[in-house]
Formats: sequence, structure tokens, C-alpha cells
Amino acid sequence: MRAESLKNLASQLTGDLFNDSTYRTLYATDASAYREMPAAVAIPKTIDDLKTLIAFARQHKTSLIPRTAGTSLAGQVVGSGIVVDVSKHFTKILEVNQEERWVRVQPGVVRDELNQHLKPYGLYFGPETSTANRAMIGGMVGNNSCGSNSVVYRATREHTLSVKALLADGSEVEFGSMSGWNFTKSVSEASRKNGSATLADKILLKTNAILSNSANQEEIRRNFPKKTIERRNTGYALDALLDMEPFTADGEPFNLSKFIAGSEGTLCFLTEIKLNLVPLPPKESGLICVHCHSIDEALRATLVALTYKPYAVELIDDIILERADSNPEQKKNSFFVQKTPTDHFPIILVVDLSRDTRAEIEQLSSAMIGDMQQAALGYHYPLLFGEDTKKIWTLRKAGLGLLGNLPGDEKAVAVIEDTAVDVADLPAYIRDFNEILAKHHMHSVHYAHAGSGELHLRPIINLKTEEGHRQYRLIAEEIATLVKKYDGSLSGEHGDGRLRGEFIPQMVGPHNYELMREIKHTWDPDGIFNPGKIVETPPMDTFLRYEAGQQTPNFQTYFRYKDQTVLQHAEQCNGSGDCRKTEASGGTMCPSYMATRNEKDTTRARANILREMLTRSPKENRFDHQEIKDVYDLCLSCKACKSECPSNVDVAKLKAEFLQHYYDTNGVPVRSWLIANFARLSSLASLVPWAWNGVLGTPALRRIANRMVGFHPDRTMPLMEKTTLRRWASSRGQRAEGKENKIDDSSMRSMPHAQNPMRFYLFCDEFTNFNDVEVGQKAIQLFERLGYEVIIPEQGESGRAALSKGMLKYAKTLAERNVKLLKGVVTAETPLVGLEPSAILTFRDEYPDLVDESLVADAKRIAENTLTFEEFIARELDAGRIRPDQFTTETKLIKLHSHCQQKAISSQVPGKKALSLPKNYSVQLIPSGCCGMAGSFGYESEHYDVSMKVGELVLFPTVRQQPDDVIIAAPGTSCRHQIKDGTARKARHPAEILFDALA
Repeated sequence: MRAESLKNLASQLTGDLFNDSTYRTLYATDASAYREMPAAVAIPKTIDDLKTLIAFARQHKTSLIPRTAGTSLAGQVVGSGIVVDVSKHFTKILEVNQEERWVRVQPGVVRDELNQHLKPYGLYFGPETSTANRAMIGGMVGNNSCGSNSVVYRATREHTLSVKALLADGSEVEFGSMSGWNFTKSVSEASRKNGSATLADKILLKTNAILSNSANQEEIRRNFPKKTIERRNTGYALDALLDMEPFTADGEPFNLSKFIAGSEGTLCFLTEIKLNLVPLPPKESGLICVHCHSIDEALRATLVALTYKPYAVELIDDIILERADSNPEQKKNSFFVQKTPTDHFPIILVVDLSRDTRAEIEQLSSAMIGDMQQAALGYHYPLLFGEDTKKIWTLRKAGLGLLGNLPGDEKAVAVIEDTAVDVADLPAYIRDFNEILAKHHMHSVHYAHAGSGELHLRPIINLKTEEGHRQYRLIAEEIATLVKKYDGSLSGEHGDGRLRGEFIPQMVGPHNYELMREIKHTWDPDGIFNPGKIVETPPMDTFLRYEAGQQTPNFQTYFRYKDQTVLQHAEQCNGSGDCRKTEASGGTMCPSYMATRNEKDTTRARANILREMLTRSPKENRFDHQEIKDVYDLCLSCKACKSECPSNVDVAKLKAEFLQHYYDTNGVPVRSWLIANFARLSSLASLVPWAWNGVLGTPALRRIANRMVGFHPDRTMPLMEKTTLRRWASSRGQRAEGKENKIDDSSMRSMPHAQNPMRFYLFCDEFTNFNDVEVGQKAIQLFERLGYEVIIPEQGESGRAALSKGMLKYAKTLAERNVKLLKGVVTAETPLVGLEPSAILTFRDEYPDLVDESLVADAKRIAENTLTFEEFIARELDAGRIRPDQFTTETKLIKLHSHCQQKAISSQVPGKKALSLPKNYSVQLIPSGCCGMAGSFGYESEHYDVSMKVGELVLFPTVRQQPDDVIIAAPGTSCRHQIKDGTARKARHPAEILFDALA
């Protein structure tokens, strides 16, 4: 397609159009195994934009690929045309009718956010995908999604009342419920128009012609999947239309919107959807986690569980539990798991017995467990309530992402993961399924919707090999035949796309497939809507993300990546889009996406662009690409992806790695050098603090100085204290030995009268040493009053500033110096404790992967004995060495904003526990994600606006709402600075708060 044509198209849109290689690359994949470069990416703002795109596609014989969150697993949103992303602007909830229980929404509304909006009305949209915190209603209609609770709520089709859409000629239509009489009348009117019939008329006439034909009716009823299978998504839903009036007596009224559900954007472009709503789920949620020895045992237990009318019956297999055990976030959610007597992970069957009272759940649970024990099914049956149930569902929903965590090039591949059979057939079907895999020396992951007759089955395949490609096709062919044997549906909820379209003739018969082709041609004569999906699909093993025989280059890297290469680490991202959740869902990943709503600013995009360039770049230095730099530009290095991404893709680490390689070819920018050398420059400034403060403390001069170094003029700058923490500490010790940069054990003796005081080392980080001296002073005095001996050891700066700017060579020298200095003194008995989370956590996070191989063991030992201030306080509280009676009994409310790296590498729990030491202090966590400052990010001129947008998501409004007597707590120096600039409130370090609270 000519660039001039696209340029002209862009000028006609109120939204955006991108045809650069970066955007096209980011939209070339979804969560499937497919990859195809689109011609362009459109981000429309209005319905007129959509009409313009449709007219352009017809004129230039190209196609439009509707896309919302891009989490499809069958390649539905991959293609060579123009990807039309409605997730940014088509996000309005238009109307709620409480009495009639319906809602009208645009296609970009997130499912979980819709239910948050509906909760005050006492209403609920039932179907729930595992991606519900970012999945959008348009995509759910397109795929006819359902999810864990489909045994109660069924699929999206059953809740779709009507749709407004644009047809292939650009005309606006609305499809909704039509009684048999209205349908007959409308068909008659359409047939009388002859040559003047509209496209909508032609669609109605073709539908009537197909479904009123008795031979077609017989073929549809004979060859479509069993009606007892709730999850039937194979091809276009002709069987659903046939069950309606006037073709089936006493059927529900004819409604083409239900036919559009599951059509994957191949028939029209949705602009508005009207959904049926149900009352809120029962008040009390109770989950029985049945521990089984085998898949077969769990599936037989499913049949018992279904007799108790559960809200969901979900399976989590041992492979997922094993992967969860190595994921920091999901390991916490696996607290209920009890291994088998042979020390293996079990197969877990999660049975949701939600009811209005806990007593009712306990009664049902007891009866169900008795039935299972009598049938020798299961060996452990924990019943969990309240917050614990959320952890289990989070673990279950993380299954897809966790499977991306497998090391190396072998992955659990989405190829036959969506098959559905009658639930009574499921045990036999899975036995046959596993026999087929065993025959080919393969094995599979099993998880998901046992109660609905559908397990997500993922064989382990290396798609970079010829053998992997052969296995991919072979297993698809054999399982398609097996599904047909059980009259099942090859697609239960994930759709056909380009993965299963090839097998639709086999699944429904050649006659019915031809009917589907007629339907597609009638709705879309020019083939502009998402071609190559459902019908006329390319072979399922073409356009794969990985080519057969593709090599995985090994790069010389500055970080170590355990048993992976840096490329394999990026490839762990499978596109599940967990990074696209918004601030309404909680969590921290990904702050820049939350602020901009641009796919370019997701964790997924950053993994994708790095994977592409490292795989396909012709350059000697494959990191040397402006495209990577552009996509990583708004990464705040918050580290949330390391814990919140189910695949543990550590994009902050990848960003630092990329930057150093990029600098190797292009040099280090001056501003980056200045930031990385913050400690050195601060050391010089601390000799003349009055001069530093005179410039940066005077608004007019500060604005000039900021502009000179590339900082935003509105950003205030940290000032210098009159002394440094080291000098202050040294002045209190033995002056002969207490030098500025070398203070031995005798220089920081505390409380001479104390009997055998507990000793620990305080890491004097560069931020506390120069800018937050009072925090350090109060921390030391706090510990002294509590009976501790505090020692500032010989040490260097943490290297956090260098790491944040990707100057890994410099950071490595700093890390190695600290490891050499501290390896002989930091032990379990004498831990290293830090006040600034970003600095102290470098010892736990980056150091072991950065230092020379000869120092790794020492670095790991130090890491094991390194604690944040809050962790140390919490540990000592648990040990009884710090007591609440040492603090005030005054009543205070504290709102705590934890540092991003605490959330990712440590936990928020110690902070809450530490600040709750005074018995009348109430501590509430601010669900704020990232503050937006992120070290130097928020200072930089081009990042200032995004930084403040991130703050405005949750943190700033929450702080502003607090009365003056509420204490705002923030351990991070950047966080405190951001709160000050964004709200004019002073946030305090927990050490200051506890010092002031001493009895």
C-alpha cells in the first residue's frame, strides 16, 4: 500500500494512524503463535473515523482488523491489513437500565471495570474470562467469551441483546430481538425492494434462505457440535440461529446480534453493544480446593462436584503449580497447596460453592467432601473464604502467563487448547487425548474449565525447529479428529481465528462450511473485515511467530539471565496482556500504560520490540535500534513486571541491558552521565551546600538550571543538608577512626549502658546521605533508643542511579566494590539494613546477576541478609526484641504509599506491620501503584507530564482527600518528592514516624 495513500487517510481521521515499522511490529502479534506485519495501525476516535476506514479499505482493496486488548489466542487480530484498535477511545458506558437489567457500552469497555460500575445498581455482567481485568466487551462478543463461571452464566452470546454496527458498505445498522412475525414481515419487505435492497436487507434475505431450507436444517442439526456442550464456538453460529423463531417453534426471538457473537470481527464493525445483566453473585464465596493425584481422578471428581450446583469447577495442574512456585507473586497465592505423599505437586480442582451464607457453604462442602471420599477421589480438601478466594482465582487466571515461564525454547503452545466436549465425556476424551500425545512422545499442560467440559490443553513444543512445526500441525490434525469423534467443539471460548479455521469443514461438514462462506460473502462482499479468519483461512502452520530452523542467538550480556539468553527472557512474554490492566484493577504494572493507554507503552510492547530486533536485526550490534529506544522510553523501571507479570518478564532489567549496548555504539548522553554520577556530584555539592541550595532553592534560578540539564522547569529539586549523614554519624563516634568514607565498627557505638545490644549494619545510601539526612538521623536514634548498635560500614554508593540509566559497566564496578567490602561483615547475625528501598534492594535484585562470576556466591549471601528498614522492624517485632509498649498510645491514622521496588522485590506487609507498632496507629495502604517519579524519570523534561499523570491516577487524589492530621508515609525518597510536588503535602519516612512515636 502506498505511503501517500496512508498519509492522505491519516489527514482524514480525528484519531491516529501509524504506518512506521515500530507500530506495525507491535501489532504484528497477539497472544497466539502467529505473526504478520499489518499495513498500518489506526486508533480511531469517532464512528466517522470508522466509516472513513471502511471506505478506504473498499477503495484500496485492503482489510480492517478490529482489535481491543489483543489477547486472542488463535490469531484473530493478526493480519496484513489495517489493525483498528478501539481500546483507547471507544470506552464509554452509555446507559444502565436498572429496572430492565441491561447496559449499553462501547466495545472498548473493560469487563471488570463494567462490573465495578454496575455494583451500586446491584447488577452484574456474568461471563468472565481469565483476562477479565483487561479484556474488553467488543473482544468478548467477537470471541463469544465465557470463562470460569460459565456453568452458571454461560457465554457472552446468551447475554448479548442487541448491537449497533457498521456494515461493509459503511451503513449503520442495529440488530436486536425480532419476534417470528416481525422477522417474517421484515423478510417480505426486503424481498419487495429488489434492486434497491440495502446490504442489511440482503443479509436478512440470505439468512432466511439458508435457514428455511429443510436440507440445510438437517445438515446443521446433524453436523454441528452436541447441544449439551455449552461452549460451542466452531464457525458461524448457524445452529444458534436455527434454534430461534421462526425456524424452531417456541424458540427465542430471532436475533442477529447473537449470530455476530463469535464472528470474530469478520462480518461487521461493532460500535455499541447492549448486554443483559443479572443480580450480583451470592454474598459469600467459598472454594473447596480438592487435591487429586491425577488428571483422571480430578475429572471424575468434577462429575461429583457438579451435582452440588457450583458456580465454577476449575482445574489447575501440577505443571502450573510448579511454575507458580518459582513466581514471587503467584507463590504467595499457592499457600493452600499440600503436596502428595510422594512430594509431588497435586492436581487441584477448585469448586466454587458461593452462596448467601457461610453456614450453607460449609454444609454443602461437608456433603460434597463425604461423597468424594466415599468414591476415593482426592486426599486434601481445604475450604477457603474471604480474601483467600481472591488469591486462588488470581493463581488460576495466571495460568496462561505462568506457562510462558518455561525456560529455554520449548513452550506450552496454544494449538489445541480450546476443545470442548460434553462434561460427561471429558474423562474419556482426556484419556484418549493423552494417549495421542504419548504416542508422539509429547506431554501437555491441563488447566481451566473442567465443569464446562473444556480443559486448556497445551503441548510442550519448540516452534523454532522443523520438528516443532511438524508437531504443531500433526497434533492439531489428530485432536481435530478426536474432537469430532465426541461431537465436540474445536473452539470452546477462544475462537477459530487462523488456528482452527482450516479444520471447520471437518468439524461441521463441507455442506455447512459452504453455507458459512455464503454468509461471509453476503455480509462482506469485498472481504474487508478481518479476512482469513473462520472461512478461507490460510494453513494453520503459516505466519507463525517463529520460523522452522530459527536460531536463538547467544549474546554477550552485562546481566546474567539464569538458564536463559536475554532473547529467551524477552520471549517469555506470550502476549497475555496482563500489563494492560488499568489503575482500577490495582497493582503497579504498567504505570505508563495506565497513564497513556497506548499499546506502545505496555510491558508486552517492550518485550515484543526487543524480541523482534534481537531476532531479525541485520546489525552487528542488534541492540543498536532507535525503535527499541522509542518503545522503552516511557518504561519507569518500576520493576512491577518482575513480580506481576505471570511470565516474570523483567523489563527494567531488559531496559538497562539494552541501554548499555546502545551506549556502546552511540555513546552516553550528558544528562544520563550526570544522573548516573549523582553521588559523586552530590559529594562535591555537599562541600558548598549553600551554593547548591541558593540556585535550586530559588524558583527562577532553578528553572534555568533545570532547562540546562534537560529537567522540567516546574520540577523542584532536592536540596542539600548542612551536613551529610556520614559526617554526622562520624562526629558521634571516635573521631580518630571515623573518616568520611571509612568508618569502622567502633565509630557508631550506641547506648553504652545497653547489655549485649543487637548489632546491625546500616547502609548509608547516597540519597539519605546527602538529601534526607534527617531521615537517617532519626533512624539511627530510633534504633539506639530501642537498644541496638548501629554501624555504618565501609561501603560505596548503591549504583541505583547508574542502573536506572543503563550504565551497567559503571554499576558493575560499584556493585563489585560493595560486595568485596561487605562480604566479610554482613551475616544473618549482623544484617545489612537500608532506609531507601531502591538503593538497598539493589543488593537483592541486580547485584547477584551483575557482579563478576567470582563474586556471585558472596553477592547471594549478602542478598540473603539484606533487609529494608521495614523488614528489619517487622522481623524484630516478630522476635519480640521490639515491643508495642515502647511506643506511644496516641491515636493516629497513617496512609502508606509503598515504593515500587518494595512491592516487586519485597512486600508491603512489613511496612504496614512496622507502622502498626504503636497500638493505636491505624495503617491503610494506598492502592496507588507507582508514584510516577521513578528516580530521574519524573525530573526529565519530556517525561514530566506522564510522570504527573501517573501520580494523578490514584496517589495524588487519595493524598489530597486526607485531613491534615492524617500522616502520609512513603519510604521512597522519589515518592516523597513526587507527593510534595503533586499535592503540596509532606510525606514522611516510616523511620521518622516511629522515632516521633517513641514512648
